Amino acid sequence: MTLNTPLISVNWLIENKKASNLIVLDATINKVIDSDSKRILKARFFDIKKKFSDVSAPFPSTLPSKEQFELEARNLGINNDSCIVVYDDKGIYSSARVWWLFKVFGFNNVAVLDGGLPEWTLKGLSINAYVEETYQIGNINVDFNPELMTNFDGLNHFIKDPNVLIVDARSEARFKCLVDEPREGLRRGTIPNSKNLPFTDLINGNTLKPIKELSEIFSKLEIENRTMLFSCGSGITACVVALAATLCNYNNLIVYDGSWTEYGSLTE
Repeated sequence: MTLNTPLISVNWLIENKKASNLIVLDATINKVIDSDSKRILKARFFDIKKKFSDVSAPFPSTLPSKEQFELEARNLGINNDSCIVVYDDKGIYSSARVWWLFKVFGFNNVAVLDGGLPEWTLKGLSINAYVEETYQIGNINVDFNPELMTNFDGLNHFIKDPNVLIVDARSEARFKCLVDEPREGLRRGTIPNSKNLPFTDLINGNTLKPIKELSEIFSKLEIENRTMLFSCGSGITACVVALAATLCNYNNLIVYDGSWTEYGSLTE
């Protein structure tokens, strides 16, 4: 099974659930796996915070090393020929971060389940309990694509580049400094020369809006041929906007890994 789109529907997943190379990943953030935890199609838990982030870094959800990502992906039984579908419990949220991580590490046969667990349950489809499982170690080999992710130093370069459009996925209230940041101790603020496109504006209910509507939203940003660099609070929902931009056939997309948590901490 090979994917030709970064976003697949619940109906597609049902029709193709028996594909021999299909692996479903649950990317719900801060999920506690216990006897009450539920999943779809025997999904494997992709632990963004503890397994697929650099936990020694000063900021949350920091990009892991190539070696860490490869090791943990192999521990989940992921192979070079796997077909990966990833979802989360909010619909479209942290699943997009996982999709982007795989792209950063050179693996492209991956897609987000549109609507995630909420859309799955809305259609009355069955869910099953988590049980303790081990997987045959996978053989995935990864390559780091640094052009897809940037850090604080890179951002300071991009801020000055007129050919780069910085897009902030936080809410309008946070972007305009009208409310406190949810992270305790983090100051209000906005990255210079950035424009606001709340990731929630791209979602209708549980799912992303149709491509036509997404394209109309992006057209208001006056992108032209510029590179788009996406930021948010900590690098999670920036990937939702990157997903939508990819669906609209935009190229030259970058995610700011540390996002406002890093920038707001390292600047005054």
